[in-house]
Amino acid sequence: MDMDSSDYNPTPHVIPEGENATPLEVVGGDCTATEKLIIIMCGLPATGKTHIGNRIARYCSFFLDIQTKIFNVGDYRRELFGARLPAEFFDHSNKENMAKREQACDAALSDLVDYMKQDGVRVGILDSTNSSRKRRAHIRDVLQKENKLKCKIIVLESVVDKEEVIEQNVRFIKRNAPDYEGKDDKEAMEDFHKRREMYMNVYEPVDESDGSHIKMINNQTFVVHNTGGYLPQKVVHFVMNLHSHPRVFYLSRHGQSEYNLLGKIGGDAGLTDAGLEYARRLAVFANDVVGKQVVKDEETGEEKKVSRPARLWTSTLRRTKETAQFIKKEVITTQKDNGEELEWIQFMGRQRRNLDELYAGVCDGLTYAEIAEKFPEEFQRRQEDKLTYRYPRGESYMDVTLRLETIVLDIERTREPILIVGHQGIHRLLYAYFMGLPRDQAPFVSIPLNTVIELSPHAYGCDEKRYVLLSKEELLKDGQDEPVTSMPMKEMAENTQKMSSGDGKTYGFDPMNPPSF
Repeated sequence: MDMDSSDYNPTPHVIPEGENATPLEVVGGDCTATEKLIIIMCGLPATGKTHIGNRIARYCSFFLDIQTKIFNVGDYRRELFGARLPAEFFDHSNKENMAKREQACDAALSDLVDYMKQDGVRVGILDSTNSSRKRRAHIRDVLQKENKLKCKIIVLESVVDKEEVIEQNVRFIKRNAPDYEGKDDKEAMEDFHKRREMYMNVYEPVDESDGSHIKMINNQTFVVHNTGGYLPQKVVHFVMNLHSHPRVFYLSRHGQSEYNLLGKIGGDAGLTDAGLEYARRLAVFANDVVGKQVVKDEETGEEKKVSRPARLWTSTLRRTKETAQFIKKEVITTQKDNGEELEWIQFMGRQRRNLDELYAGVCDGLTYAEIAEKFPEEFQRRQEDKLTYRYPRGESYMDVTLRLETIVLDIERTREPILIVGHQGIHRLLYAYFMGLPRDQAPFVSIPLNTVIELSPHAYGCDEKRYVLLSKEELLKDGQDEPVTSMPMKEMAENTQKMSSGDGKTYGFDPMNPPSF
């Protein structure tokens, strides 16, 4: 055959995993499938250890698809000896109580070892103060004696020496930690400070004798010692983006677009009149809620709203930029950590291509009915596996997950409130990540039009509020008629009824389709 012929088209290479194969970057990568890592948390109470451990576990499981589990010694202590123990229980000179605490630590350590022996398990985190070199050496000795583990071990120490940050963390722990549930505020604060002093009396900082370690100082200075390999370096990069300050961000889809109204997917259409009305209401919400905070006068106790620095991100698509067009960009004065005054432009928009909607390839601009008619096989494949299905010449949810990793790192490190005006597919993944949902549930999360979702991540989960700015009754038609897929609805409904919101409470509604509140 003439190789120069325009008709010559040899059979293309087909990868074994199939056309819709998930990118290796979001399934851990086959070159590191045997690498295992144990992280030993270390630090005084109120230094953000639990928050850091939970964020690492979430990142590894969601973006790297690596099985990860946290073993919190406090949970074992509460199970063995009860929750509301006085500060005196943590007195290191009391041999009886020390023996009980060591029992709890050893129980967690034993379960960690058993967990890491399992096939497919990659990362385990031991969450405790581990305040003395003797205790850390004991943990390392136990792990190294288990020859079958063949795990890398890293000590991750969190150091906080700024009093205002410590007090902020103490107040948060008092409100959310299981040890102080239902306890008087003043009594809880006093007890926690006593407990912290008990640990301060015996605390020994991490040094080279602890082997491979990462030292985080006020989430600003990082010391990385003898740490190498794929997983350890991913952890190092991730924790450098973390902070323990309270933060909040807001997810909003664009207002109703012309394509929404017609039931078409994708495209780069502009807004309808209803979409423009939502944009105007979103501008008011941004000014009154996102860009404001309530402060209390220390002398009078009077509360008032004052401006706070806030950010605005959109995708590069027309419908998100038009939705953000009415948000005012005023100049306010704020302060840096060192007290220096800074002029800040409120909601100075940042267009991010990583926030663009999932690309539907050859199906872009079609309705679901048209897709079913023109590409019946593709339509069926999407119905069978919405998470990994890739549109011909387009993307899958797994592809989008890969490009959202940098967005999540930016959200993790940003202190100011962020208003993200994006798209349904994008917000489904961001919501699932921060709310602790498995990836396979992300494509089914309810992200309705005309609604702002407020998310506040913290050490024990993520709090959520929803604000409906334009009710469905105000629209003649919203065009949101996505076909029902083959998701096991009954099974998922049963599971989601049991799901916790992260604050320890179980709610009676289905988080896949929560009420507006």
